[in-house]
Amino acid sequence: MEKKKEQKISVLFMFYSVLFCVCLITANVLETKQISLGPANMTAGLIVFPVSYIINDVVCEVWGYSRTRLLIWLGFAMNFMFVLFGAVADWIPGAPYWDGEEGFHQIFGLAPRIAGASFLAFLAGSFINAYVMSKMKLSSDGKNFSYRAVMSTVFGELTDSVIFFPLALGGVIPWEEMPSLVITQVTLKTLYEIIVLPVTIRVVNFTKKHDHEDVFDNDIAYNIFKVKEL
Repeated sequence: MEKKKEQKISVLFMFYSVLFCVCLITANVLETKQISLGPANMTAGLIVFPVSYIINDVVCEVWGYSRTRLLIWLGFAMNFMFVLFGAVADWIPGAPYWDGEEGFHQIFGLAPRIAGASFLAFLAGSFINAYVMSKMKLSSDGKNFSYRAVMSTVFGELTDSVIFFPLALGGVIPWEEMPSLVITQVTLKTLYEIIVLPVTIRVVNFTKKHDHEDVFDNDIAYNIFKVKEL
């Protein structure tokens, strides 16, 4: 009888997966608040959302594209569940004595257009980020992690913003304002990545040493739907 291949469960990968999902769900809630940083206006989701790209980089660098693909779909599923249950709770009439209906609706009454744009932008941006990271690691023979992390974020965030803003806010925000909004978001999120890069590098080095993993994606399928291929 053929023995089943033993699968090792990484505690660190489980931790990063949980943190990834928490960041996505938290960003959804924080997106309901508009903030100003100097002359730039943006949503408070900027505080936490770039962390998901940093985790994406760490997982892809250590365990490769296949494990990152699983992480992205897991994050998508958990985020979808959160939005779905929030929408159902928002739809159910509140108790007669409860006066928090308006505030609750502002947080959980996400318009289908915005929800759809957010999910599509997240998937596209996250997979582009992972793909660029994976390919650049192969072409550089695993060198220049800092450069690869920043460039993958630029491509991922640009894809995310180019999809999200026109689909979610087209016609609401003047079209002539759209390019500057996209550029501002990508620039700020990339700066975020650069600022925390020393921490990201230490996390990557610690994870590689702890799990004895440093995967190179030779001869793998980049099909985003092949989740079972680990």
